[in-house]
Amino acid sequence: MASFGWKRRIGEKVSRATSRQFEADAADDRGLPEDEEDDGCVPAAKRRKEGRGGGSAEQSRRLKDEGASLAESRRYREAIQKWDEALQLTPDDATLYEMKSQVLMSLHEMFPAVHAAEMAVQRNPHSWDAWQTLGRAQLGLGEIALAIRSFQVSLHIFPMNPEVWKEDLSWARKLYEQQKATKTEAVQALAKGREMAQASIPDYDFESDEIVAVCAAIAEKEKALSAAKTVVIVSASGTVETVTEKENCTTTPDENLFIRAR
Repeated sequence: MASFGWKRRIGEKVSRATSRQFEADAADDRGLPEDEEDDGCVPAAKRRKEGRGGGSAEQSRRLKDEGASLAESRRYREAIQKWDEALQLTPDDATLYEMKSQVLMSLHEMFPAVHAAEMAVQRNPHSWDAWQTLGRAQLGLGEIALAIRSFQVSLHIFPMNPEVWKEDLSWARKLYEQQKATKTEAVQALAKGREMAQASIPDYDFESDEIVAVCAAIAEKEKALSAAKTVVIVSASGTVETVTEKENCTTTPDENLFIRAR
């Protein structure tokens, strides 16, 4: 995929509105005569004085241009600050959100970049730029399927865009195929591991003659041991004697025996 670059050609450093304002101020300083009246109503000089403070749209445009110039100089944080100020004046400007998303991707802040691109798409669903930027931000988060959908919407709006078709969408589809192949390999490896684990356990036939004979021998031994009781007797003199008692034996040890333990 081509490295991320500034998609939009910014143009001149100073907007036309700013240039016109500068020329008007210079004309006043030189004492030039006032311009012709517009529609015979408001003199141009008065209109300039009233507009010198700048309306919201004009001021937002100026901040947008300043932010774009800063972004071209890689001063991304300052550019974001300018655009945030512009958004306070024109919160429905989708272009500001889209440009902000591009800069956030350059800063590798993918979650805010996706959010900004989503805001741009919400405010202008017909902007192929906004959908393209959203797809790139989603791709940065690993949301490949969502990125493919965004690129497809961008192409639906502007079908002849070679950048989205040859670079963005092509790269996203390649990543999707790789992800799909990786998942398939993981599933196959897991299934193979389960088969090997099951194969390592022997399949005992618990009803075979050998198993029955072993169980019968163990049962007979347990029966013989339970028929007799073994007693360890230690006399006062320290002599140790082992005595096997039968279950029906009623005799008791000699009173001289001191300790009795099993």
